[in-house]
Amino acid sequence: MGLEGLRLSAVFGSIIFALIGVVIFWLSFVVIDKLTPYNLWEEIVEKQNVALGLVVAAMSLGICIIVAAAIHG
Repeated sequence: MGLEGLRLSAVFGSIIFALIGVVIFWLSFVVIDKLTPYNLWEEIVEKQNVALGLVVAAMSLGICIIVAAAIHG
């Protein structure tokens, strides 16, 4: 098919929705970080808490799936 079937509005729409998804994910991560009784960055990076890293990774994937489903409709 090539580039002739690529519409400029589709490209801009994809970029806008990607940015919206990243911003929503970032905001939800900040909210969850504030709700936890400890600093996630310090626990994962400095104290090498692997279990918490896996929990945060699973939470991040869950949030990303929810945001993607909401954007996709």
